[in-house]
Amino acid sequence: MSFKNKVVLVTGASSGIGATTAIEFAKEGANVAIVGRKEDKLKKVSEQCAKVGPKPLVIKADIGVDDEMKGVIDAVIDKFKRLDVLVNNAAIMKFASVLEGNILEAYDYTMNVNVRAYIHATMLTAPHLIVTKGNIINISSVAATALPALPNYTPYHTSKAALNFFSRCTARELASHGVRVNIVSPGPVVTDLLENAGVTDMSFEDLSGEMPLNRVSQPIEIANIILFLASDKAVGITGSEYVADNGYLLKINK
Repeated sequence: MSFKNKVVLVTGASSGIGATTAIEFAKEGANVAIVGRKEDKLKKVSEQCAKVGPKPLVIKADIGVDDEMKGVIDAVIDKFKRLDVLVNNAAIMKFASVLEGNILEAYDYTMNVNVRAYIHATMLTAPHLIVTKGNIINISSVAATALPALPNYTPYHTSKAALNFFSRCTARELASHGVRVNIVSPGPVVTDLLENAGVTDMSFEDLSGEMPLNRVSQPIEIANIILFLASDKAVGITGSEYVADNGYLLKINK
């Protein structure tokens, strides 16, 4: 799957799925723009990309801030003059519940990054993707459909369910322009999402025994799906959701 001369924008690329995806795109010859809030981590990812492919464009930004998101897109187009693939990956998690009375703050915080920023990025990049007949991959989660949902995870579950519906609506809208939009929904993946959310008493690895396949995924597994969907091998796929959860939904939704 060569992406030579293609331009790929990956948000949330400072670690985990985003970082691995950026490296894999670089390995396939893509010009990659990596976006994140942690400059030190972005630098490390940039160095890894440069070892296997073109040196990426590094952009430190908070995609939840409108002006910064616009600045990201402007920087990519100014540098590369085009965009072929948008990987909306950045995500946050904030715990709250209805009865604790803190759900509105957590909802606003989570939806701003996990949904609104994706919508904003899509709006800003769509004209460029129409020109290149490019595509969008939105990174969601099995949390969008997993039942029963955990009460304290309500804002996160809600954001991912909303993202899935937005993705399908956008896939329908952009299809006539030759732009594909797809969803990748991982189950537990070894990333720093829990750590960033302040969870210190467990890790994703601890969930291995709860999966029917007795394992959790590594970021490279999700990156492989993303690259497939972004490639010409998936030219007829749009509005689809690809789940990689080691059988988690088979156990939960029964």
